[in-house]
Amino acid sequence: MKVYTKTGDKGTTALFGGTRVPKDHIRIDSYGTVDELNSYIGLIRDQEIDKHYKDILIEIQDRLFTVGAILATPQEKEVLKNGELRLKNLGIIDTDIELLENEIDKMEESLPQMTHFVLPGGHPTVSHCHIARCICRRAERLAVHLSHNEHVPEIAIMYLNRLSDYLFVLARKLSFDLKADEVKWIPRK
Repeated sequence: MKVYTKTGDKGTTALFGGTRVPKDHIRIDSYGTVDELNSYIGLIRDQEIDKHYKDILIEIQDRLFTVGAILATPQEKEVLKNGELRLKNLGIIDTDIELLENEIDKMEESLPQMTHFVLPGGHPTVSHCHIARCICRRAERLAVHLSHNEHVPEIAIMYLNRLSDYLFVLARKLSFDLKADEVKWIPRK
């Protein structure tokens, strides 16, 4: 199979199910941003961090492929002609969100209570987490925007919302583990 197909040379691309849409369609922007997020999480995983975080990040990357597939499938193409679900063995389920919540809770147990806003930075790995968090928020906003006009399973949006929380807490935990400076935002008087 060749990487290039030339089918997108005129600015369109195919969704799951074959429907062609312009490459700047909100659905493409939505799952493309999830792909960007997934790549950035791979960059975090490539840093010198604890194996447990790497294992969780691999699980998150797997779930993000699922979110991308969900966002790439228009509602009218969710069911195949034979009656089976197109994404039969794919989906985001409650336990995927619970995993993120449990990980957040575990990390927060060892962190000082947050009493201020934190400026992103302090260590390159921490900065990567903050960039991924921002990309995740953008992916969530795009998925919500898409949901105003087309079907998007609510749980996919919930997953992105919880994932951005996870990435924020991971940034704080890595700051703590790496003994990096956590800079407080101090409003002007």
